Amino acid sequence: MRGWWQELAGLVLPVDCAGCGAARVLLCAVCRDELSGAYAGPVRPSPRPAGLPVVHGAAVYEGAVRAVVLAHKERGALPLAGSLGGALAAAVRSALTGAGGEVALVPVPSARRQVRARGHDPARRIALAAAARLRRAGVPARVAPVLRLRRAVADQAGLGARQRRENLAGALEVCRDGARVVAGARIVLVDDLITTGSTLTEAARAVRAAGLARGAGPRAAVVAAAADSFVRNRSATSSRQKSCE
Repeated sequence: MRGWWQELAGLVLPVDCAGCGAARVLLCAVCRDELSGAYAGPVRPSPRPAGLPVVHGAAVYEGAVRAVVLAHKERGALPLAGSLGGALAAAVRSALTGAGGEVALVPVPSARRQVRARGHDPARRIALAAAARLRRAGVPARVAPVLRLRRAVADQAGLGARQRRENLAGALEVCRDGARVVAGARIVLVDDLITTGSTLTEAARAVRAAGLARGAGPRAAVVAAAADSFVRNRSATSSRQKSCE
């Protein structure tokens, strides 16, 4: 009921832009452009955890993008899923450039207590919006929620990279019918953001352990990542440093 009420309220009540606070608009044109995915590309946290799949992100997790992600995730601004899903779809397309066939978006699952507290599952909702956007663009995509938590985990907030790895180690598994659900599809692990990479690393481990990975293994896509995680930003910084030497 809480989720339905939040969605209805977001549609009919006057709101301010979730990104910048501009009056009476859910997401202004400027903030919407931040989530366009025009510069989607590979991201890699430093240090890179062993086993992390190839990850592509759509936007830098700062300013308006950070505000929108948190408004959707923590404050129940459910109508924002459409714009966030569009960004995720751009990251998925970037991750799968040159490949064809059906795509199965596998969202990283939230703990049940978090879903109850928030009234929704953010990653799954964004994945559904992304799959719809991909299908409209001619990419056969569907959401395959085949991952589940096999044990309780602590809240990741406030934990360092090593603590996050230890917290999540062995925590995920593929559900009983997972192989059937994703049969024949290219798997893309999806989440709203990447920080240390621990969550996507564990998700990829679970997929590989279940024998679902094909070829080089699963890829991953996120809405947002830190600016210094984008590989292109590192390359540009390195080039500038060399030019000054």
